[in-house]
Amino acid sequence: MFHGLSAFPLTPLKEGKFDQQAFINLLRPLVDAGVDSLGILGSTGSYAYLTVEERTHITRCAVEHANDIPVMVSIGALRLDDILRLAEHAQKAGASSVLMAPVSYQRLTTDEVYSLYETVTRQLSVPLCVYDNPATTGFEFSDELMFAVAALPNIGSVKMGRMPEDVSQVRARLPKTVTLGISGDWRAASALQAGFDVWYSVVGGLFPQAALAIAHSKDSMESERLEPLWALFRRYGSVRVMAAAAEMMGKVEAPALPFPLQAIQGEPREALAAILADLKLA
Repeated sequence: MFHGLSAFPLTPLKEGKFDQQAFINLLRPLVDAGVDSLGILGSTGSYAYLTVEERTHITRCAVEHANDIPVMVSIGALRLDDILRLAEHAQKAGASSVLMAPVSYQRLTTDEVYSLYETVTRQLSVPLCVYDNPATTGFEFSDELMFAVAALPNIGSVKMGRMPEDVSQVRARLPKTVTLGISGDWRAASALQAGFDVWYSVVGGLFPQAALAIAHSKDSMESERLEPLWALFRRYGSVRVMAAAAEMMGKVEAPALPFPLQAIQGEPREALAAILADLKLA
């Protein structure tokens, strides 16, 4: 399942509670478009702000409405017992894989991160995608740590937020069963051209056709067309931009994000409206 386009939708809230109908409505176009997998409760899905019980309910809802599309669910959490509970619940719900970033309040050491993945992968019956996301976790994988973690049992993919200088060298050191994935939507076309296997996409969670056009063609010109949107992603954070887009399109109620997060407002929101009108995304 770790190939092609993996679309990461928002987890919409209504008065601070999970808005199930809005979530189902967000999933339907992704399923109809034929994305290769669904990334549920990722950073775009605000997993860190939700309880284990809420996340379990959302996972079941996603699997139920995914049809035959594989579902990957984030199990990242501060406490190990919560991670293991989330993993168990995701597997029981029918998730095809799980995703985990090394979440911590205290900055983790390399040994601590390796131990975390070693402990969690022992408990899994589905593959895990390793998520290197220093912008939110404060921890950045070295190449050596990434290769060591990728060699653990039940690792299926690595999700990187950067482009390595030599992709072929990275691939040569990864197990053949582990795919190479990119996040940071503005990097996707270049990464796919360079030999990455999968794009873990934020924009694909709301505009699947636009993302599929890039994923299938690997065309940098398709991506460059979206540069005004990518610029907002880089400046304000993609989740704030996508939440604003979904609110303006009537897909979700405002505020859609968990407090204190906010969708972009004021001039940036007006700029986004103009960009969406100009790009005619679907």
